Amino acid sequence: MIRLPNATVLVTGATGTVGRPLIDLLLAQGAKVRAVTRDARAAALPDGVDVVEGDPAGALDGVSSLFLNPRALGLNPDPRAVTAAADRLLSLAREHGVRRVVTMSALNVDHDLDEQPSRLRGEYNKETEAAVTASGMEWTALRSGYYAVNTIGSWAAQIRAGDTVRGAYAAAAWAPLHERDLAAVAAHALLTGDLAGERPVLTGPRALTQQEMIETIGAAIGRPLRFEEVAPEAARQGFLRGGVPEALADGFLTLQARSYLQHDLVTGEVERILGRPGLTFAEWATEHATDFRP
Repeated sequence: MIRLPNATVLVTGATGTVGRPLIDLLLAQGAKVRAVTRDARAAALPDGVDVVEGDPAGALDGVSSLFLNPRALGLNPDPRAVTAAADRLLSLAREHGVRRVVTMSALNVDHDLDEQPSRLRGEYNKETEAAVTASGMEWTALRSGYYAVNTIGSWAAQIRAGDTVRGAYAAAAWAPLHERDLAAVAAHALLTGDLAGERPVLTGPRALTQQEMIETIGAAIGRPLRFEEVAPEAARQGFLRGGVPEALADGFLTLQARSYLQHDLVTGEVERILGRPGLTFAEWATEHATDFRP
């Protein structure tokens, strides 16, 4: 383990699903944290965090490690612009003496582009990972699988309205990843040299079907829930009625049909890296129970 002395970590996406718990973990381990956010007043970050508003390129002085969320490069419809922004930031980081960069990536970055629906939201994990690995700095790319928190966007509205969740592909199964585990692996990579040059694939500790996930949420909120399978086209129309763009709905259903390209996949990387079992979906559901209650 090679810990950088007096580490100052620059965190982009500081108020996001991963960035916010990452900041707490870094502070708990004695690191200095500089956080980049679009709105410093609304960020509500802990005391002791150096909050910077706007472009992370202007916040690199004295930084030893950089956490790069692809969204921090801008939700741009042109992947070439994202690549240029990543190259610019990483070049400046290297010039300022930054030694390590850790980026969020995804399990499916090496698959066909139509199997990467997050690109339709301007999230270019593939281009960001490529820029990071070519940066000339010590790098780690965290290839995460299905986030447990995605179930809020997919199912919370239906659960608040009733006891039945309707969707396609009941047999789809994957291992939901707790965002705090992803943040903990990121903190480990930022503060040590243990994961240099690695692309660990991160999953939760157990694969679950959609029915099993629904039942787990029901146990957390104290209500019996069930999953009712509907035809893919019916699920697609439900997405469209909910305001999901057509291309994104189609991409999501493609991934869902293939269990996010990781049917029953449990990698064990979280436990290997952190030295403890990964957090379960039941633990996640208990922590987020209020998101599913009326």
